[in-house]
Amino acid sequence: MSAAPFHTEIARGPDGVRAQWISAQDGVRLRSVIWPEGGRGTVLLFSGRTEYAEKYGPAADQLRRRGYASATLDWRGQGLSDRSLRDPLVGHIGDFAEYQQDVAAFVAHVRAQGLPEPYHLLAHSMGGCIGLRALQEGLEVRSASFSAPMWGIRVHAALRVVAAALGALARRTGLGHRYVPGTGTRSYVVATAFESNVLTRDREMFAWMQDQLARVPELGLAGPSLDWLRAAFAETHRLSHLPSPPLPALCIVGSAEKVVDLDEIRRRMDGWRGGELQIVPGAEHEVMMDRPEVRDAFFDAATALFDRAAEAAPLRSGSA
Repeated sequence: MSAAPFHTEIARGPDGVRAQWISAQDGVRLRSVIWPEGGRGTVLLFSGRTEYAEKYGPAADQLRRRGYASATLDWRGQGLSDRSLRDPLVGHIGDFAEYQQDVAAFVAHVRAQGLPEPYHLLAHSMGGCIGLRALQEGLEVRSASFSAPMWGIRVHAALRVVAAALGALARRTGLGHRYVPGTGTRSYVVATAFESNVLTRDREMFAWMQDQLARVPELGLAGPSLDWLRAAFAETHRLSHLPSPPLPALCIVGSAEKVVDLDEIRRRMDGWRGGELQIVPGAEHEVMMDRPEVRDAFFDAATALFDRAAEAAPLRSGSA
């Protein structure tokens, strides 16, 4: 384990940040980032596809102001963690089970750093998919908050069949590393104007994300590979048949969500014992990157859940 780079000049995060290289069981090098200030517990931040630790600086600061330390990682294939393809801009994975190796290495590292307990999960988009699987496999946290979790991908039913067939064919023919047709070879925030973006209503936050990638382009990621899409469909399908884990949960999503499947989120949260769904009128995919009042309300709600869960006995009667 050794020190890893972290671009504080673009992160807007708390002081005292520590970035280190860690290794997954299969040898993939991952970047772990810790903001240690906060005595009420530690929040594990599971980021979405294309994201990187610097983007979570404001989230870490919101949590610090409410008494929580935080830690995040760059998933394999993105941020500054190892990328497996010759074209480093392709968002690629062969199987979502690989991400669980990242989770295991990350949690072991966080524990070794002696960060305050209890731990809580805060997961966005693809991180919500990875996080739900980790919870099913025994991730030891007191509670979980989700931002627009990828428990389903918003695709028309007919296109879903075509996409699944295309992904399966690509895998058989060795072309799974190719971009999904219609996706860009540039980062979405770099290639998209604010007026047509589906991430945030906050112009300043969108400009900040664009500036991050303009200043540190190696953090960027473009469209997903055909293998990623096939693996994502497979994992969300498998998870849809599993019960919700027995712990308190909060899910917050915008009513204008266009990236993940809002119907699947509603279905999951309707059956989650100890779960609550909040829908933010007009908000897009990145609720944590929305207007200041929405961001503040999000972190107020998430940390209120963390506070309650820390004080209450864990649920013990099985999954919902």
